[in-house]
Amino acid sequence: MATDDSKDELAGTEAPFVSHLIELRDRLIRASIAIGIAFGVLCLWPGPGALYDLLAAPLVAQLPKGATLIATNVISPFLVPLKITLMAAFLIALPVVLYQVWAFVAPGLYTHEKKLVVPLVVSSTLLFIIGVAFCYFFVFGQVFKFIQSFAPKSITAAPDIEAYLGFVLSMFIAFGAAFEVPVAVVVLARMGIVSIDKLKAFRGYFVVLAFVVAAIITPPDVVSQLSLALPMCLLYEVGIWAARVFIRHTAAPAEEPAAKET
Repeated sequence: MATDDSKDELAGTEAPFVSHLIELRDRLIRASIAIGIAFGVLCLWPGPGALYDLLAAPLVAQLPKGATLIATNVISPFLVPLKITLMAAFLIALPVVLYQVWAFVAPGLYTHEKKLVVPLVVSSTLLFIIGVAFCYFFVFGQVFKFIQSFAPKSITAAPDIEAYLGFVLSMFIAFGAAFEVPVAVVVLARMGIVSIDKLKAFRGYFVVLAFVVAAIITPPDVVSQLSLALPMCLLYEVGIWAARVFIRHTAAPAEEPAAKET
C-alpha cells in the first residue's frame, strides 16, 4: 500500500509528462503536414508518373533499344509512383522534420550543447542528400552499364518496377547513411567515447571496414563497391578534422558542469 510520502514524490510529475506528450504530438502533426504539403505539390507537378520516369532514367538509358520496365502486379503502376512521390516529399520536407525534432529537444540542452546540435542537424541533412545525389547521378549509371555489359544477347532485360524501387531505396539508404560518417566521428569524439588520437590510429582498420561494408550492402560489382568505400574513407578524414573544430568550439564553460552537479 502506497504511503503519503510516495504520493508526495509523484505529485506534480503527471502534468509535465502530459505536456511533453502534447508537444510531441503537435511536433509530429506539423512534420506530417509539411510532408503532406510537399506530397500534394509533387502530385500536381511534375506528377508521380514523371517522378518515376526520372528515377528510372539511369536504368532505361542502359537497357537495349525498345526495352522498358514491366509491372507484374496489377496495382503496381499506381502504387509504385505514389511511393516514390512520398519518398521525394519526405526528402523535401526533411528540414522541417528535423527542425521539429530540434525544437522538441532544445529546451533540455545547455548552450554549448545547442551549438553542437544545430550544425550536426544541418550537416547530416546535407550529407544524406549528397549521398543520395551521388548514388543517382554517378553510381547508377556506372553500375547499370557494368551489369548490362555482362548480359547475354539471348536475354532481353525487362526489370520489374517494384524490384527496381526496392533496389533504388536500398542503395539510397546505403549511400545516404555512408555519407554520415563525419557526423558519427564528430559525435563519438565530442562525447568523449573516442579520442582524436585513437581515431587517427584506427584509419587502417576503417579502410578495411569500409570495403567490407561496401561489399555487403552493394551489388556484387567493383564499380559500386569502390564508389561506396572510397568516399567513406575520405569522409572519415573529414570527420577527424571536423571533430577537432567541434570540440574546440563547443566546449562546456567551467561553470556549467558545476551547475549540473547542484
